[in-house]
Amino acid sequence: MSFLAAIPSPHSGVIHIGPLTIHMYGLMLLLAIAACLVLTGIRWVRWGGDWDLVFRVAVWGVGFGIVGARAYHDLTSWSEVPKTWWGPLAVWQGGLGVWGGIFLGCLAGAWIIHRSGQSVRLFMDAVAPGLLLAQGIGRWGNWFNQELFGKPTNLPWKLKIDDQHVPAGYFGHHYFHPTFLYEFVYDLAGVGILLAVDRMFRIKRPALFALYVAYYCFGRFFEELIRIDPAHKYGPLRLNAYVSIVLFVLSTAFFIWWQFLRRETPQDRPRATPVVPKGPAMAVPRGRVRTGR
Repeated sequence: MSFLAAIPSPHSGVIHIGPLTIHMYGLMLLLAIAACLVLTGIRWVRWGGDWDLVFRVAVWGVGFGIVGARAYHDLTSWSEVPKTWWGPLAVWQGGLGVWGGIFLGCLAGAWIIHRSGQSVRLFMDAVAPGLLLAQGIGRWGNWFNQELFGKPTNLPWKLKIDDQHVPAGYFGHHYFHPTFLYEFVYDLAGVGILLAVDRMFRIKRPALFALYVAYYCFGRFFEELIRIDPAHKYGPLRLNAYVSIVLFVLSTAFFIWWQFLRRETPQDRPRATPVVPKGPAMAVPRGRVRTGR
């Protein structure tokens, strides 16, 4: 007799605590944001910056990131949007496109950094490992929602899916590839790789961010090959597989050119500086002359 293990799935993505209703998908997003914030803050402060800028970037970046992620999902998976007036906004039911979230969130964050007088390129490298960590943690929300899993499988780590969550064409199957777990492990390994590369090599900013994009796109392409959730296909591949290919090629080419082929300039090694609070000039004690340093 052979025994095959299986990963169980929660029967509900909602937890009720008295009058309080907690959507686990949203809770996973909050944990992902917190993890990214902590890791980025530690790196930024270690490089000479301060927490204030990290918090401000997080507020604006997260807000615009959620808008961008939902907009990407609505535009590329319109058939999956609930047919109600609030359907395009229903993030608690899942449906956030990582590409739109990173794009719009990074644009908003870059604007805040630019206005503060800090280096956008340096902050991009500071946040890169944190973004990958957040993406991995956020995938646990898919587990709670029983969504975005892979093809049927009998591997020992197969994922049990309830009948009501099995997509059309796969009725009768109960065990599927746990793509949420694959990406979590892959992203976690990538965080370690990015941190090691940044510590061991002389990185020209923002080459580490380009490496992060290339690393994620490489793994995401293979994940798209086994996912069976509804998606628009063009030829043999899903839309997000083509997006992964394009971004992987562009980010890899940029990394090679910027890090190895382009002549280094002083701007490639910027440093963060603490924000000096604005206020009245400090009084100079009588008999003492203030000198610049």
